[in-house]
Amino acid sequence: MKGLGQFHTLPVARLTDFGAFLSLPEGGDILLPKRFVADDLAVGDFIRVFVYLDSEDRPVATTETPKAQVGKFALLEATAITRVGAFLDWGLGKELLVPFAEQQRPMEEGKRYLVYVFVNDQDGRIVASSKLDKFLDKYRPRYEPGQPVDLIIGSSTDLGFKAIVNHSHWGVLFESEVFQRVSFGQQLKGFIKRVRPDGKIDLTLQHKSAQRDQLANKVMAYVAKQGGFARLHDKSTPEEISRALGMSKAAFKRTIGSLYKAGELALESDGIRATGKQA
Repeated sequence: MKGLGQFHTLPVARLTDFGAFLSLPEGGDILLPKRFVADDLAVGDFIRVFVYLDSEDRPVATTETPKAQVGKFALLEATAITRVGAFLDWGLGKELLVPFAEQQRPMEEGKRYLVYVFVNDQDGRIVASSKLDKFLDKYRPRYEPGQPVDLIIGSSTDLGFKAIVNHSHWGVLFESEVFQRVSFGQQLKGFIKRVRPDGKIDLTLQHKSAQRDQLANKVMAYVAKQGGFARLHDKSTPEEISRALGMSKAAFKRTIGSLYKAGELALESDGIRATGKQA
């Protein structure tokens, strides 16, 4: 059926002793088992349900909210390894299968995995895969700088963290610009910093203005801790700046430049000095 593994708002066609039958847009109906039917539900009412397959692979509706749905990525725990694959807890009575062929590496019970949920074309069942790259868009993304996006943290790299953008593309959060703890599989809001000519996406967790303020506060706090003068300047090495402030040299130079223009810092040959003026 259409829309398997997703949410739908459907009308009640009839009520029976074993549940409510809901009308499907393409014709026919689907059962909402009695345990999910509220006492005041009536024929003609609309109800929001999630549609999936029961233990006998029949379409069925539920008012429960799963941890993932078809067409999306999610971090889920493996609860059992069987001869057909791994089963993941996705918040429903029937667990979610990851066939062996869809495992990036052999899964282990009790561990959590970032997976993509989809309908298997061969048998029409809802399954998951940890082979993420094949489900991400390979075409050049059409994002604008500053555009808000949904992120899922993936693997860490030498640069920072890879993150899935809007369930569609890989992007990168640079470690020097991450000012909060992030963890594998975490879902959070972010912003497009830029799309490079090669199509790679740079991300940020702060809106541009908020990021500027955060960097400026960090520099001023460091200068204050050093007694009002810090031996950092535009000739300092990237390593010195990163050790002291946890930011890139480019971000440091932009920040001290704006603080200088605001009159909060004086730039000296061997460092930066707080003027005592607040913008």
